[in-house]
Amino acid sequence: MRFVITGEWSRNRLLQTIVVLYAFYVAGLWLTNALLYFSKMSLTAASVVEYYLGSEDRFLSPRSYSGLLEVSHFHLFAMGMLLLVLTHLMLFIPVRNHVKVWLIVVPFVSAFVDEGASWLVRFVSPHFAYLKIAGFLTLQTSLAVLIGLSLWSVFAGTQRNYEGRVAAGPPDSAAP
Repeated sequence: MRFVITGEWSRNRLLQTIVVLYAFYVAGLWLTNALLYFSKMSLTAASVVEYYLGSEDRFLSPRSYSGLLEVSHFHLFAMGMLLLVLTHLMLFIPVRNHVKVWLIVVPFVSAFVDEGASWLVRFVSPHFAYLKIAGFLTLQTSLAVLIGLSLWSVFAGTQRNYEGRVAAGPPDSAAP
């Protein structure tokens, strides 16, 4: 936290390297997430319904309770950890706190919506397919924004602290 408050984090090359490498790693996750989604369905409600409810014409079985439970079990943990780290980086960028709130809340909510809509389509109503699509698109968009802002914050070289104010220089070592 000291690096953020004093503004030293923008001069710490190892910390910047970690953030850049993490952003590239998450960009790979973002890409594979989209590829996995589009390998199973499209942005049409009919394709989402067919994936979760099955199709006699295409010999597709509906998603099972245990299958959805396994996917949710892994996704809830993995997405929680991913978003914890990625949204934590938003504390370091020089924007106002109300913007940071949106940058933190939207990805978490969209991840819950994306995951929960799968269950709703399968066990409540096919009309929730639109919610699934909206959750997926919002999650992908928010992840892209978080990745971009993380990289921007490293390469912008700003001397602003986590509240968006110009950071004071390093503490004077002679001061008591």
